[in-house]
Order: sequence, then C-alpha cells, then structure tokens
Amino acid sequence: MIRQPGTQIKLTNVSIVRMKKGGKRFEIACYQNKVSEFRSGVETDLSEVLQIEQVFNNVPKGQVAKKEDWQKAFKTEDINKVIEEILRKGDLQINNLERTQNLQSLSREICTLVSEMTVDPETSRKHTVGMIEKSMSEVGFNVKADKPAKAQALELIKKLSSEESPLPVRRVRMRIRISMNSKDGKRCREKIMQDVEEVEEEDMGTEWEAIVQIDPSAFRTLTDLVNTETKGKGRVESMGSAGG
Repeated sequence: MIRQPGTQIKLTNVSIVRMKKGGKRFEIACYQNKVSEFRSGVETDLSEVLQIEQVFNNVPKGQVAKKEDWQKAFKTEDINKVIEEILRKGDLQINNLERTQNLQSLSREICTLVSEMTVDPETSRKHTVGMIEKSMSEVGFNVKADKPAKAQALELIKKLSSEESPLPVRRVRMRIRISMNSKDGKRCREKIMQDVEEVEEEDMGTEWEAIVQIDPSAFRTLTDLVNTETKGKGRVESMGSAGG
C-alpha cells in the first residue's frame, strides 16, 4: 500500500464492493473471500475484510471519496457505518480472471460431488472426477456462479442418468433397515417396496425386518410412510451406502 500525493492511494490484488447512493459512486477495497464471510456473520472484524479502512470513489484509480460526500449520502459521520452498509448492500465486482478461476473451482467441486454421489450402474464402481468433467462438457452442462455446488451436482446427475448420456451413472444407494411388527409389515410391505431398489435380507417372524437398498432421495418418504403406517412404532435406520 503506497500513499500517493493528495487523495490517491494505490492498491493491488484487490476486490471491490461498489454502491451508488445520493447520486454518487462509493467503493471499498476488500479481500474477496472475506466479503461473503462478513455477510454471513462468520467474520465481524472489519479490519480483516478491508484492505484499507477508507471509502473511495474509484478504487483502481486510488480516488478517495470526500468526507462531506459520504456523510451527506449516508447521513452519518461514522465511516465504519458507511463501510458496513456498502459491504452488506453493495455489489461485489469480480474481474474476468477471478470469475474464470471461480467457475473452474466450482466446476471441479460439482464433478467431485457427482463422483462421490454416483456409481457406474453396470460395475457399481465410481467414475473419476476427470471422466465426469469430460462428460459435463459433452452434455453441454453450464456451471452457474450463483448456484450452490450441491444443487448443480444433482442437476448434472439427472443429465448423466439419461439414456443419451456418454457416461451412465446412478446414485449411490443407501442401505437401510426397516423393522415393525408383522401385522403392520404384512399390511404395508407392498407400499414400502415401491421405493426399494434392492432387497438384501428379509425376515417375517413376530417382527418384519428387511435390509434394503434405496435411492437416498427416498429416505425421508420411506421414514414418513413407516411412521404413519405404524403410528410411530416402526423403525427406519440408515446403514450407510451400498456399492462403490
């Protein structure tokens, strides 16, 4: 950080949060990863978020905002309140290089999640992240910077699960144990089995007990069904994943 003559300050490797208020533009110089932490409440120390505790008109040019301008626009003499408002409500400016790097990192995270959540339906083995990245490109999947990786991973799994997919996948199955008294078991077994992919073990004695494999998305539905049908006396227990 080098102070220039007058009201110019030179900053490098900076992320900018910009806000227009009272007909003027105000900017602050931040560490990009700290902005989201501040907004979510993880980081509360302004000095950890800001590269310099100053309000600018133009960060790249080092033009510091006049005190009377920000006091008039924000109706306060407390510069920290001004900075906090810009941080919370302003727009984070990301340059092209950062945007590209962020998208590449997000793309990798999505493919890693898909690799963890799926297997090859023929071999029950996991695909490598590299194979999924290649298939992501082949099916024309566009990564969205403003959408969580998990949600996009689930979208990509749907695309890769189609018949036209260059890389067939299926969700890693969840192993669960279902148990209830035999009377309830006989009555609602057929309804429960509609959500079951594979039965590993099944025993109908005084109790009906079954160890089965399901798609993870069916776990809540099955749990609710068993609770309702047995008036809370049946049990559904997760036993981890199957395959892969």
